[in-house]
Amino acid sequence: MGEQLVEAVTAALRRVQDPVSGRDLVSAGMVEGLAARDGLVQFALAVPRERAREMEPLRRAAEQAAAAVPGVLSATVVLTAHREPPGPKPGGAGRAGPAAAQAHGQAHGPRPGPKAPPGQGHASPRASGAMLLPEVGKIVAIASGKGGVGKSTTAVNLAVALAAQGLRVGLLDADIYGPSLPQMLGTREKPRTASSPGGQQIIPLQRWGLQAMSIGFLVDTETPMIWRGPMVMGALEQLMGQVAWGALDVMLVDMPPGTGDAQLTMSQRVPLAGAVIVSTPQDVALLDARRGIKMFEKVNVPVLGLIENMSYYCCPNCGHREEVFGHGGAKAEAARLGVEFLGELPLKLAIRELADAGTPIVAARPETAEAKAYAAMAARLWAKLSGAGAAAGPRIVIE
Repeated sequence: MGEQLVEAVTAALRRVQDPVSGRDLVSAGMVEGLAARDGLVQFALAVPRERAREMEPLRRAAEQAAAAVPGVLSATVVLTAHREPPGPKPGGAGRAGPAAAQAHGQAHGPRPGPKAPPGQGHASPRASGAMLLPEVGKIVAIASGKGGVGKSTTAVNLAVALAAQGLRVGLLDADIYGPSLPQMLGTREKPRTASSPGGQQIIPLQRWGLQAMSIGFLVDTETPMIWRGPMVMGALEQLMGQVAWGALDVMLVDMPPGTGDAQLTMSQRVPLAGAVIVSTPQDVALLDARRGIKMFEKVNVPVLGLIENMSYYCCPNCGHREEVFGHGGAKAEAARLGVEFLGELPLKLAIRELADAGTPIVAARPETAEAKAYAAMAARLWAKLSGAGAAAGPRIVIE
């Protein structure tokens, strides 16, 4: 089925013409890395670096042509810059030679210009100043410097808590390599597509009062995403730009750990209102959290607060408290960096069990102290986003 889909997409791309050379994309040698799996199609268009800015309409046309092929659930197309070899071009004028392999994973087109105002990020050269998700009121990145600190659990529970407060909430899983939302939201449903003036759009899934989208909804659970950086960035842009999110009050973005391609794409392509950093109390996690904070500062995205997860272990039988990873490190780090400390959460069995079962504790057991802590953090976050948070919020501690 994959080979047949590749052939069908190739045939569709033969009907898309490069306006400069006058040749179709396939004959011009511009299509690279065409692959199809489970209805997902991805490929790159090899273009000279100096033409990168003007090639965005052609990229969209190629993406729309591929998406229109029967059997294609979604298509991701990225531009790959390359340098033309000096001297006469084999095969006649206008022929695009093979793209240099080293172009993958590098920035395409001109370098970003001067810094944008705080909270607005940078306009991508490919976007020519256009930002994605224009109908979303506030977009917040939920980030961490390293994996395993409970960032996704925090993002899901904050999103559900915001929805419970009557807001229109979206939750985007930006971790292309390790998506976790299908598990944590308790659904393996495949999203539908619908026609729109701009082409086919993916309909986000509705779960626990919010709209959600993840690459994990589009591929099988055990399918590895063996993609280079440009493909990852293209997929992330598609999850933002080709999903029918509609008008939302707030969107939380569950970021992958670290400071890589996804973080840069988010800061360039959407007007981030801010970021929330999740960390455990131990020194190594705080060191990575510090890097995450510095990264957002460099791209002019304000850090709205720091959350200490797994602040201590609480025995489910006797209630005994043990500070396994230390305690208070995130609060002290927040004070040192001038960032608000939003609160702490325990390493508690119920939070993990309910997350694994796809029933966030905020929805399943709203009466618990942990659920109330998430709700208080969400309320404080919305107060800051909506301009009602000038005064310092309450310190959220679970005894």
